[in-house]
Amino acid sequence: MLLYIYLSLLYTAITAELPCTVMPGILTQLDAGNGEVYGVNADGNIYHWVQTDLQRDWVQVPGALIHVTVGPAGVWGVNKQNNIYKIQNNSWVQVSGLLKQIDAGGDQFIVGVNSGDAIYCVNQDGTTSGGTDLPWIKLDGALKYYSCGPLGCWGVNSANQIFYRYSVTQTVVRCDQWKQVDGKLVMIEVGQMDPCTV
Repeated sequence: MLLYIYLSLLYTAITAELPCTVMPGILTQLDAGNGEVYGVNADGNIYHWVQTDLQRDWVQVPGALIHVTVGPAGVWGVNKQNNIYKIQNNSWVQVSGLLKQIDAGGDQFIVGVNSGDAIYCVNQDGTTSGGTDLPWIKLDGALKYYSCGPLGCWGVNSANQIFYRYSVTQTVVRCDQWKQVDGKLVMIEVGQMDPCTV
């Protein structure tokens, strides 16, 4: 099954004529959304890809994170103590909760998992309020990685099984309707692009 997924993705990339370009730098994690790219390196340094007429390079952002995400809900991250931060008024602001991984790919909602693989989300009202005491909602199940896009959310558990949550609206991540998908992955990311068929 993994070979099938790999070949399908390879075929899609080739037929879509999406050229790949090696970029400078060494990162351990990166995320792209809203036309921006952020990443972190092994030392926890945070970088933002800047591309203008005058510059095309990684620019270091103040702070230290192990995971960063960017999307309609803004720029968010978690540090090695699992504290959660968001960029607000061009500065990192700590918010309530503890997560090891976070994703801002949904329509102004965020999702993530904690060190015990419990799954959490904050709906659009919470992420746009500007507050730091967020109304976290615990979802059913257990995942080590969770990512959302405009059409749904995907996750991977500790056994590398893949799950899809299709009861996602633009403002609400409901707590039901998981569907297991064949195959195994160590992580999965969802983009904000329009859907395509493989």
